[in-house]
Amino acid sequence: MFCIQCEQTLEAPKKKGCAYAAGMCGKTAEISDLQDVLVYTLQGVSYWADLAHKFDIIDDEINHWAPRAFFATLTNVNFDRERILALTNLAENYKTRLKQAVITTTLAQQPLPTLPAVAEFTLPNTIDAILALAPQVAVNRGYETINEDVIGLRLLCLYGLKGAAAYMEHARVLGQTNNAIYAQYHHIMSWLGTDPTDLNALLECSMEIGLMNYKVMEMLDLGETNTFGHPLPSQVNVKPIQGKCILVSGHDLHDLEKILQQTEGKHINVYTNGEMLPAHSYPELKKYSHLVGNYGSAWQNQQIEFANFPGAIVMTSNCLINPNVGDYADRIFTRSIVAWPGVTHIEDDDFSQVIDCALALDGFKHTEIEHMITIGFGRNALMNAAPAVIDQVKQGNISHFFLVGGCDGAKEERSYFTDFAAQVPQDALILTLACGKYRFNKNDFGDINGIPRLLDVGQCNDAYSAIQLALALADEFDCGINELPLTLVLSWFEQKAIVILLTLFALGVKGIYTGPTAPAFLTDNLLAIIAEKFDMRSISTPEADLNTILSA
Repeated sequence: MFCIQCEQTLEAPKKKGCAYAAGMCGKTAEISDLQDVLVYTLQGVSYWADLAHKFDIIDDEINHWAPRAFFATLTNVNFDRERILALTNLAENYKTRLKQAVITTTLAQQPLPTLPAVAEFTLPNTIDAILALAPQVAVNRGYETINEDVIGLRLLCLYGLKGAAAYMEHARVLGQTNNAIYAQYHHIMSWLGTDPTDLNALLECSMEIGLMNYKVMEMLDLGETNTFGHPLPSQVNVKPIQGKCILVSGHDLHDLEKILQQTEGKHINVYTNGEMLPAHSYPELKKYSHLVGNYGSAWQNQQIEFANFPGAIVMTSNCLINPNVGDYADRIFTRSIVAWPGVTHIEDDDFSQVIDCALALDGFKHTEIEHMITIGFGRNALMNAAPAVIDQVKQGNISHFFLVGGCDGAKEERSYFTDFAAQVPQDALILTLACGKYRFNKNDFGDINGIPRLLDVGQCNDAYSAIQLALALADEFDCGINELPLTLVLSWFEQKAIVILLTLFALGVKGIYTGPTAPAFLTDNLLAIIAEKFDMRSISTPEADLNTILSA
């Protein structure tokens, strides 16, 4: 195996990446190898989809499915051998279908172009033969002879595109699709499958992925707000209430709505976890009185928090970690592309198994003293608050804006973000999003003349909302985004964070602070190039970084 796509990857002095019996995330070498074969097969699908598009052949079924299958290889999503094999076999079938459609069309028009290896690849029909191919199709294939900067940029593009594919799937679930974006996705995925070596072309590709993802985030924002209404500033209880219970984690608001509908009148309290916290601010979800609060924190704490949760648990998307640690595998359920061996998978929108499980369990025996936090500062709420914020800036009451958030993780160095938020000057506002917010979102930051100092923007994809506020402020003050008193301090863990960073770079945002460590797939030379081109900075200490920021 070789995997280097997330922050927890192994880093030794002479070798980086998980390359032994199992990855740090818990996936085995076999699962890692199968995922590599799936990715390579998907690149073949995209080659034929890209070629088909040139002949006006559009297969909606394949367009909608391909990013979903790619999402299955994202960190902490799918650990199930049979499900990955099923996706790979389906990819091979789809590739054949597209190939036949193209050949049928081109025979009457022109000969086929010279085909790259990824287009002619044929999936073996035995598991042993498939695994034997893994080293040849690994994501770092050619590393023995190819410049490490080239490998690093290929991985930056591949992982960025994987993050975008995840958001494409989230948007599709909410009815948002776009053939132009699918065509662009296939074109990039196909090109990466040909193992490009031009550094400038790869850098340009990373920016293309970033701009494409901006459109995808706009689609997802539209899907969420059209379906559930615009988020409203809302109070959420983060303490349990007596009674039977279901915990919903991941990112999929559609699944949460189905669970809420199917549990009405059954005396079951529904809680959110992790990135599902923003659900409490959507009018069409918060109307359910049995959506009672948020339980727990970020994904890395599951094996303690889920073990202590006395009800059924549903994982709708990433991030899933080993449920056998904590002994709750018999009461956690997976959905969509999420899977763990031996865990019950819900195939459709019928959550009766989850409900039966919750009713059979004790639930919380006592109600704890409530602790309310404020969320719901999505795009519409931020734009509505913009005039008041601008007025406070003009009066000199708000001196700076900080966006502090991103993916959380287990490394001790992540205490930086807790300390940074605590040390931000009292006349500054803090915007936050994604699960990185759990480092400080239960703390009281007060307000500035009625404007809360901590503004929870939402899920990781809601970086789109923060961008809209920044654009509005830049327009009001007649300046560029980089001239605003605005600093982004982002924590990264996996591929969604990578593509959001690429989106910000592609939009021209500079001076971003990132941490706690740099992605292991980026060489020192690439980090230097990115620092020079985008002024990206690694975090140091809260005191030193704040001093640099505020003295600029």
